[in-house]
Amino acid sequence: VPANLEQVFFGAWITLEDEAGVEKVYRIVGADELDHTQGWISMDAPLAKALIKKFVDDEVQVRTPGGLCTYVIVEVSYSAES
Repeated sequence: VPANLEQVFFGAWITLEDEAGVEKVYRIVGADELDHTQGWISMDAPLAKALIKKFVDDEVQVRTPGGLCTYVIVEVSYSAES
């Protein structure tokens, strides 16, 4: 567990809010643990790369096939119970 629990690192559960106000929860995992049904994304994914070392309330932008998506980090947790 990192010293700053509001900063995103490998293994974190991250709650993101998109431009429409919809919240989704993701977890950054290794490529061999990938499971989209649980919201687990590879640390090599563009979204994970954009999130690493960011903090709660930071805004991140990710280029997707559908265009540029903007998210705000609502919560960072290192416990699955959050």
